Amino acid sequence: MNREKEWQWTIDEYQKHIEEDEPKKKKGMGGNAIHYENNKGYDVIDFVQDYKLNFNRGNVVKYIARAGKKDDELQDLYKAKDYIEREIQYVRDLQKKATDKFLNQ
Repeated sequence: MNREKEWQWTIDEYQKHIEEDEPKKKKGMGGNAIHYENNKGYDVIDFVQDYKLNFNRGNVVKYIARAGKKDDELQDLYKAKDYIEREIQYVRDLQKKATDKFLNQ
């Protein structure tokens, strides 16, 4: 899958997620769909915020925790994989940039 198609898939999924969440926002709550339920008194988002995870890492945790609670378990696992691959590339790029800067001093 080329990067443009990957980004489009992510954008399309994000827009779909926003549309799914719209009725929940009107109720004034984060959501009561089955994939939000954990019977623990906190949501995955609370965990992500508590650990101050960035967007990619937070989405990995979110999709892993919710995998199997919606229609397509594999889709959630692939989403988690996509975000971890993006984070790995981001960290590699940062390390390369730091190494290049050090070597060019």
